Amino acid sequence: MNGTARKALAEAIATFLFVFSIIGAVNGASELAPLAIGLALAVLIYATGHISGAHLNPAVSVGVFLRGGLSVVDLIAYIVAQFIGGALAALLSAAVWGAGEPTKVDTAPAFLVEALFTLALVWAVLNTATSKDTEGNSFYGLAIGGTVFVGAVAVGPISGGGFNPAVALGLSISGQFDWANLWLYILAPLVGAVVAALLFRLLNTEDAKKIGA
Repeated sequence: MNGTARKALAEAIATFLFVFSIIGAVNGASELAPLAIGLALAVLIYATGHISGAHLNPAVSVGVFLRGGLSVVDLIAYIVAQFIGGALAALLSAAVWGAGEPTKVDTAPAFLVEALFTLALVWAVLNTATSKDTEGNSFYGLAIGGTVFVGAVAVGPISGGGFNPAVALGLSISGQFDWANLWLYILAPLVGAVVAALLFRLLNTEDAKKIGA
């Protein structure tokens, strides 16, 4: 298997494992849950980065696309695969842990922090995993996983710490997120991703590529 199909399958598998790990960590009700989630992301990035770039997040894929690092075909395939992986993980988690309790959020603060920390996440991805200036480094997975860890600790109590529409879909299916708030967990990360991509292009004009190439 090669090409887009191979990359999409890697995205689906890794997103599945990531969302399942998140739900397990949340159900464990441990203070170490944010660390477990950040480490799970780092591990899966190292495991599949050489295949697909290990986005595991539609917002990241949008950011990489706008940065000029992903084709339109791959963008669509990645997003579909990520949502499928997240949904399947949530369905399996229901058989293990049952339904969760929805996180109650205040819309305005939740939207703000979801956008800001997705911006930070996509910014980290673009600068550590796609920039020619950091090409071939071995720290990108820890940098990206660490960003999610910091976000979960800093604003998890405010928004639930999604920063990822595929994760949000999974957590909505598993009961941790309220379906009525799903729009927030999709729109806010996309806003953050767009801003991060624009900032990357502004500050790295020599590294920017044609969008959708």
